[in-house]
Amino acid sequence: MSTSRVSKRYAKALLSLGKEDGKYRQYGEELQEFSSFFQQNKEFAQAVSNPVFELEDRKRILNVVFQKAQYSETVKNFLNLLLDKNRLSGIAGIYVFYEKLMDDVANVARAEVITPKPLHEEARKRLEKVLEGLTSRKIRMETREDDTLIGGIVVKIGDLVLDGSIKAQLKGLKESLKRGEYR
Repeated sequence: MSTSRVSKRYAKALLSLGKEDGKYRQYGEELQEFSSFFQQNKEFAQAVSNPVFELEDRKRILNVVFQKAQYSETVKNFLNLLLDKNRLSGIAGIYVFYEKLMDDVANVARAEVITPKPLHEEARKRLEKVLEGLTSRKIRMETREDDTLIGGIVVKIGDLVLDGSIKAQLKGLKESLKRGEYR
C-alpha cells in the first residue's frame, strides 16, 4: 500500500475519533505540533523511528515527549499506535491529510494566490469574497509573489487553476491569431 494511502487511512481514523468526541480541531493542533517537533528534532525522530532500537526503548523516549507536551490521551494513543506499526516517520504526511479532512468538515477551501506584487488588503478581501461565491466554501487564502508574472493573478484551489495572468492572456491571443480568429 502506498505511503499516501496509509497516511490518509490513519488521518481518517483520527478524524473519525475527533468528530465523535467533538475534539477534531484540538487533535489537529496536537498532531501539527508533534509533526513539527518530529521534523525539527532529527535525533529524536531517528531514535523513535528506527526499528534497530527496541520497541520499549522507543516508547520510553516517546513518553518523555508526552510528559513535556500536554497531548490528549487520544493523540498519545494514536502516536503510540503509529510507533507500534513503524509508521511514526509518516507523521508529516498524516498531518497533511488530516488538515485536508478538517477543511472538508469545516467547509473550507485553501486557495493559493500568486501575484507579481503584494495584494492590497481591500483587493485581498474582494478576491476572497469572489472565490467564496465561486466555490460555495469559506476560503483560506495564502498569497505569494512571483516576479516572473508580468501582471494579473493566478489562483489555485485544489485542482482548479484560474490563470488571469497577462502571460496567459498573451498566450491565448497568440493561439487565436494562429487559428485566424482575429482579422
